[in-house]
Amino acid sequence: MATTPKCTEWQFSGSEAAKEAAAAALGAYTSKLMALCDPNGKPILPPSNKAVETSNSAEKAVVKVVLSGTGNAYAPSIGLPLAKSAVAEYLNRDLPNKLTAADVFMTVGCKRAIDLAIDILAKPKANVLLPRPGFPWDVVRSIYKKLEVRYYDFIPEQNFEIDFESVKKVTDKNTFAIFIINPHNPNGNTYSEAHLKQLAELAKELSIMVVSDEVFRWTVFGNNPFVPMGKFSSIVPVVTLGSLSKGWNVPGWRTGWLALHDLDGVFRNTKIVEAANQFLQINAKPPTVIQAAMPDILERTPKHFFHERGSFLKHKVDIGYAKVKHIPGLTCYMKPEACTFLWTKLDISCFADIEDDVDFCSKLAMEENLVVLPGIAFRQQNWLRHSIDMETPTVEDAFERLKSFCERHSTKGGASLKNVNGVN
Repeated sequence: MATTPKCTEWQFSGSEAAKEAAAAALGAYTSKLMALCDPNGKPILPPSNKAVETSNSAEKAVVKVVLSGTGNAYAPSIGLPLAKSAVAEYLNRDLPNKLTAADVFMTVGCKRAIDLAIDILAKPKANVLLPRPGFPWDVVRSIYKKLEVRYYDFIPEQNFEIDFESVKKVTDKNTFAIFIINPHNPNGNTYSEAHLKQLAELAKELSIMVVSDEVFRWTVFGNNPFVPMGKFSSIVPVVTLGSLSKGWNVPGWRTGWLALHDLDGVFRNTKIVEAANQFLQINAKPPTVIQAAMPDILERTPKHFFHERGSFLKHKVDIGYAKVKHIPGLTCYMKPEACTFLWTKLDISCFADIEDDVDFCSKLAMEENLVVLPGIAFRQQNWLRHSIDMETPTVEDAFERLKSFCERHSTKGGASLKNVNGVN
């Protein structure tokens, strides 16, 4: 008689340390919504297989490095000296207080720059102020590191300026920094020089530093010009974060930076510079081949590349903003001045069978093969982020689908609530 083999009780199992943080990642929301779409129905929007074009000058710079073999070796943990110098010189164009190469640390994209900022600044019992809404990676990393997160708010009716009263209310003796995103994702606004100066003065009053994610600085197309937070480093210590990804359309190149705008040597005296060096010793480095191409990428990319990109985005924003005005239940408080999205408020009371923003986005994906991200992904419930970085016919199709969906589910009635996903 055969005996049942005894199961070995292995003394290992997968860690769940990242489970909570992974659930908060933007990709988790996107993947869930994509899975609800019908691959055999109408084209899924936004297109996931879109070929992204970058500057020909940037491509030539990388090819030059590849062919010369100058990017084949390991780079120093804090970055290639020539890359650090190139970033410092580029940023200095807009700064009264100049950076040196020693103030710049190369990172694996802007996400890693944010990660590094948290690593080198956080202490036991410390808390950090994050924007609500805001790009969720800040939250992901903070949750993973068990750092206390506190939120400040915006004033939608005032072009999403920071609500300074909300900042004061959540700050205490353990607060070490306020993170901002400028231009802001997902609000789409660009802060004025006067507003940033007010922020710097408030941060000084509260004895905290300002960490500014400026990765979208090259996507500005509105009337409000981009002003770097580093301009106010004579008032308060500032850390700025950037990368090539959004400006050059090369997120796959995974090259970013963190810059310390040091007020009277505060970062050096408080061992921030030392900590940055130490953490970069034990972390991944951006591709040497891209770092070696940085001088040519930053110096030789023509201005018209960014102007054309801005004109493209502005045209798509104009289309989306005009169409949203005629869609029931959605309000766009301001026409974006930068970035690649529209940010709209969702009025649940206008819909017959929609529970919240997640339910809205789930049903929209199932019925229309249209992926719109729920506001809760950015820590603000019942808002929506719409991508507009598509060709004109595709943008128009996306907002027509959105309108059709909202009219079908409206409390005022409309088409029957059937599943309309299919090839028409």
